[in-house]
Amino acid sequence: MKIGSVEIQGLTALAPMAGVADRAFRTLCRGFGASYVVGEMVSSKGFCYGDRKSEALLRVSGEERPMAVQLFGDSPLLMAQCARGAMRFSPDVIDINMGCPAPKITGGGAGSALMRSPRLAGEIVAAVASAVPVPVTVKLRAGWDEESVNAVELARIAEENGAAAVCVHGRTRTQMYSGECNLKIIRDVVEAVSIPVIGNGDVADAASATRMLHETGCQMVMIGRGAQGAPWVFGQIEASLRGEEPPQPPSWEERCDILCRHVSMMVADKGEHSALLEARKHAAWYFKGLRGAAALRRQAGELTSEADLRLLCERALEVAARQEL
Repeated sequence: MKIGSVEIQGLTALAPMAGVADRAFRTLCRGFGASYVVGEMVSSKGFCYGDRKSEALLRVSGEERPMAVQLFGDSPLLMAQCARGAMRFSPDVIDINMGCPAPKITGGGAGSALMRSPRLAGEIVAAVASAVPVPVTVKLRAGWDEESVNAVELARIAEENGAAAVCVHGRTRTQMYSGECNLKIIRDVVEAVSIPVIGNGDVADAASATRMLHETGCQMVMIGRGAQGAPWVFGQIEASLRGEEPPQPPSWEERCDILCRHVSMMVADKGEHSALLEARKHAAWYFKGLRGAAALRRQAGELTSEADLRLLCERALEVAARQEL
């Protein structure tokens, strides 16, 4: 698959999850087989007004490539200015968020709220595409609600205004993350545009990835919640899609090692205090599927240091060992 001039070897992408898809997690997922990763969304307004956190979110490391940075906002001028500024960090692709359903984003007219303003959406795509030398992509939802499913219209507008690819999450904004992903709307978009389409929603394993690819005709699948606590899912899906025997899920000991490596990367990037606050949810996700994990998740919510994490992993392995007896 190619997004403009950027060639991607494989069929799986990591979704741009706020508070999750940071540099550490992106690097880990790439190492486990993700073909492409998209970073956490960055406020164009915040970046243009000098917010240091926004700059930190735009940094790209060599291990992540090919990689896209994602921007959000409702001003063509500020989005173009932010995109130009983001080029200092040499992203491979600029992605425009028109899919986030969070009220704090849509309340400001950005994210999936742009699907209710097709003309403005097109102006934003055109402004960003003309501002940068790299491909520009757009992430959409099926529509705002069931009465306004307009992903096809928005995808066409994106293509007409210079987008090199679109990603479609097959849910409306009002659905948030509930209900089933609408594969038909993704297929409708595939049939309506000539640029690549990435399918998103409910992909968590090889079976769901295969279903989405076959039923929609999309060129790639994007994985979000299915990768939380399971970065190895990318390698399993890629192997299966190649017709190979997928690797077995890691043992609990291996999962704990991966978790500790993940958090160590976060600490190196953000410092121990900030990293451990964010690591609490990751630790809870890694223990999913372990009987008796409720107590471990509660303890994960109290992590303050890497030493705490190592002790928690020791407890988790004790729980796993008792279950094997």
